[in-house]
Amino acid sequence: MAAISRVFGGFRTLMSKAASVEAVTVAGEGKGIFKTLPVSQQLASFAGESELTRGSALKKVWEYVKLHNLQNPANKKEIHCDDKLKTIFDGKDKVGITEIMKLLSPHFPKSV
Repeated sequence: MAAISRVFGGFRTLMSKAASVEAVTVAGEGKGIFKTLPVSQQLASFAGESELTRGSALKKVWEYVKLHNLQNPANKKEIHCDDKLKTIFDGKDKVGITEIMKLLSPHFPKSV
């Protein structure tokens, strides 16, 4: 019984830490991908906001892709870019899922 409480006791610790990360992101004082940063003009016009976290930018791209049905039905790992997505993805016609963050990265300023 003591072994079980040790396992679940550790689990509770992990869960409490995860809750504290959410509290930090809500407050807007996150670090890394949770930090709110100013974005380029192209991404700001696409998202409708001048400051975003990297995660929220990715979420807005996926919402747009799902809303406009731009995912390739034959290959779910590929997105067909319309004119609006081409402005933030360097004018590419097709984008793979794995390269989305790489293409969004130039729209965020480098840390000083």
